[in-house]
Amino acid sequence: MIPPKELRVSKDRRTLTVTFPDHAPVELPAEFLRVLSPSAEVQGHSPEQRVTVPGKRMVSIFKIEPVGNYAVRITFDDGHDTGIFTWSYLHTLSHEKQERWTSYLDELEGKGLSRD
Repeated sequence: MIPPKELRVSKDRRTLTVTFPDHAPVELPAEFLRVLSPSAEVQGHSPEQRVTVPGKRMVSIFKIEPVGNYAVRITFDDGHDTGIFTWSYLHTLSHEKQERWTSYLDELEGKGLSRD
């Protein structure tokens, strides 16, 4: 996977804009990235173990660090920092943003959980 041409964190630290070559920039909210973190803590070790993470509406991006030439580690202000966001995963999130967000909101509702 070709790396993004740009990763830009907004001034309020609540949005990561990802720009891949030949694609328009996509804004990924910090909450979206946090609740869909590729970490084992969120994803589990199988689809059945995946966790629906509530209460992250106000989360922000504390820092971003490169991981080799293939990914970044995003540290959120709630202390979560174990997800390695590969270029491929960021590309997928950029292209499936609406579907994944809708699915997340449906999961929250179905489990009686809140974004707050």
